[in-house]
Amino acid sequence: MLFNSFSFLLFFPSICLLYFALPARYRWVLLLAGSYYFYMNWIPVYALLLFLSTIITYFCALLIHKTHHASKKKAVLLFSLVSNFSILFFFKYFNFINESVFELLSQFNMRWEVPNLHILLPVGISFYTFQAVGYSIDVYRGNLKPEKHLGIYALFVSFFPQLVAGPIERAANLLPQFHQKFDFNYHRAVQGLKLMLWGFFMKLVVADRLSIYVDAVYNNADKHDGTTLLLATLFFTVQIYGDFAGYSYIAIGSARVMGFNLMMNFNQPYFAKSIAEFWSRWHISLSTWFRDYVYISMGGNRVPFHRWQFNLLVTFLVSGIWHGANWTFVLWGTMHGVFLIMSNISKKYIFRQSIWNRLATNSSVYQSLQIITTIMLVAFTWILFRANTLSDAFLIISKIFTTANVPFIGDSRSYMVYSIMAIALLFIVEYVREYYPNIELFENRKVQVRYFSYTAMAVIILLFGVFDGGQFIYFQF
Repeated sequence: MLFNSFSFLLFFPSICLLYFALPARYRWVLLLAGSYYFYMNWIPVYALLLFLSTIITYFCALLIHKTHHASKKKAVLLFSLVSNFSILFFFKYFNFINESVFELLSQFNMRWEVPNLHILLPVGISFYTFQAVGYSIDVYRGNLKPEKHLGIYALFVSFFPQLVAGPIERAANLLPQFHQKFDFNYHRAVQGLKLMLWGFFMKLVVADRLSIYVDAVYNNADKHDGTTLLLATLFFTVQIYGDFAGYSYIAIGSARVMGFNLMMNFNQPYFAKSIAEFWSRWHISLSTWFRDYVYISMGGNRVPFHRWQFNLLVTFLVSGIWHGANWTFVLWGTMHGVFLIMSNISKKYIFRQSIWNRLATNSSVYQSLQIITTIMLVAFTWILFRANTLSDAFLIISKIFTTANVPFIGDSRSYMVYSIMAIALLFIVEYVREYYPNIELFENRKVQVRYFSYTAMAVIILLFGVFDGGQFIYFQF
């Protein structure tokens, strides 16, 4: 079930009404059933994988907590990790590895006749797997006591607002909330609905409109020149943000209507002044997951300088692999790791950190250049993220830097005007939130201003939104 669908328009109010009507002790049953129904709207049988991951991590956590021998604890954790990641590998990476081995052996005239599997990737498998695995690791580290109520734990893994595309929640934050009783709260509900409204704007008006142009160009890269490809790349830079952040706002808002607080997943990432800062603002739930469970586990920055850089590179390489079974994602993640390493090397051996800090503090021009440079680097890597193949990515990059013509707008003039207006409105709001956080139309003291802003946003969505039920980009991960 998609957030931007008529089905969800019926599903969500029904769940909310029933949720607040039921006695508190039965609400988890409603939410669990509703979450599985929500998930089974794609391919029902794949709900068995969700259930299997839940059962494995639930009983492994109980066993880890009861076991007093360190070696046995580690063995149980290893079983939880291997079993969960094996399922993820089978569905997400088997064909990728199989094709890569075939291509490698073909270079040496060797035969490899293992057929590809004709299966669809289960929606959200990377997200709920990481959430369940994170729970196992937290229990193993002693940071969390295992949840004894199987139904409550199953709800934690499958909670419908964030099930298929995050935020990837931590058990310490979300599990205790399922034991609380939330009465209906008008102000909390309004706050949640406002987040959902902004999320729908980002998805329907910004992301889905830009995707029309981006898909047409990137899926036919050989037929376009550098100018068109550059424009499509810039559009995709905004599209992926609108799409993914839009989903996150809808997820966080829908949970908040019912009383639950999910972690914020984006914080004006395109106002970051460095790649490191960008990753502290973009997909925060995933970047902190990799920080806590991969990067820190390897030693983080508490190691010699060269090992620290290695840890960064491996973390971003794994992040790239997580995003998709394609060499484009591997190279995308690696490039972000390389950017961070280059930044660290320059600060250590070329410029002292104090110089960077002094410049950043005292010069608005320098800060602006930092932001522009960061956006350019991020946009460049988005080419790899969006391109269908590595060869397409290299073709697009070469054309952008070698061919350029005056773009032909023709019949698409109105499309371009609407797209640019949507981008402008998005970044005006982002700019105000970044530099003037006290100014908020949706939170204005004057009721007339608040209701005007709600109405204006709803009208913009209805007039300029693209209502074709377009799937969210991160569902494929």
